[in-house]
Amino acid sequence: MAISPTAQGFRAAFRRPSLTVAEIMWRWTAGATAAALLLFGLFEYLSTLPVTNGELLFLRTRHPYFVAEALARILRGSLNRGVAAGMLAALMLSALWMVAASVGRIATVRGLLDYFRRDVASNVRTSDRVSLPVLLRLNFLRVAVALAALFGFVGATILAGFASPAANPQPGVAVFLFLPMAALICWTWWSLNWLLSLAGMFAVRDGEDAVGSLVAAVALCRERTGSVFAVSTWTGFAHLTVFVVATTVVSMPLGFAPVIPWRLVFAVVIVLTLAYLAVADWLYMARLAGYVCIAETPEALLKPLPPAPLSIPPPIAGPPVQTTIDRDEAILSDIPNPAVQT
Repeated sequence: MAISPTAQGFRAAFRRPSLTVAEIMWRWTAGATAAALLLFGLFEYLSTLPVTNGELLFLRTRHPYFVAEALARILRGSLNRGVAAGMLAALMLSALWMVAASVGRIATVRGLLDYFRRDVASNVRTSDRVSLPVLLRLNFLRVAVALAALFGFVGATILAGFASPAANPQPGVAVFLFLPMAALICWTWWSLNWLLSLAGMFAVRDGEDAVGSLVAAVALCRERTGSVFAVSTWTGFAHLTVFVVATTVVSMPLGFAPVIPWRLVFAVVIVLTLAYLAVADWLYMARLAGYVCIAETPEALLKPLPPAPLSIPPPIAGPPVQTTIDRDEAILSDIPNPAVQT
């Protein structure tokens, strides 16, 4: 019977919940740090904005034009410092994410390798080389790809703007040109990010360098395309289902916002969002376990066995066929039948 990497991945995620906890810890640590830094940075930026008496007068008029002018003047006062602080925060958060993702990937992949080599299959020995520098390089490439995608969106916006000049505005044509470019940028970013993430598994498993890990990831996709596609498709479909269900459930307390305190609604939404993120991390661990199963299991065990040939039983020998005439048969006798004569 062939081994299903998708089923083995979900089974590993069920049997080893500690791996999901490790994945949640490093992801949520980076996410909580980014959220706290963004929140406190926003409050600090707003507290440093200069507000003059004239801008207060414009705000008190409640006229849309005067209010917009006052806000533009207020925000322009500390905009340079805000942009510089934002760039520095993004740089530090990227460094934190690279370190946390590298350490977390080492822990999860080694745990999955121990599980599959003990319970499922074993054909390769874990490398003893330190894979942290390689994972740092791969995660740096992931950050660089994300930054390149961001610049790509800016370039797509500029190119689409050429089709709608100020003298002859055509917003429909600009949107029509921007959407295909944005879709191409998103698909390219997702593909490269997924490949770099998969390469991290080989950096831990085989002790390869960054280039060797990428080559191994490409080879796995080329040689076992069906298995990799099956794991990605089923886990992606499960993630989409969970996202739809979570979105529906989160929208329910928002409908009661006019009749219940907003603090309670906010708390319920936060709890449901965290529950969705935990399930999403668990599904990611199931997908990673499926990839590890593909890499660890011999290819012959991943392919279904060919159907056994139908064996036709030999015919049962009957009585021998008589090919001569029996002269003693009564119907062939020359003696007339006495019963007929009477």
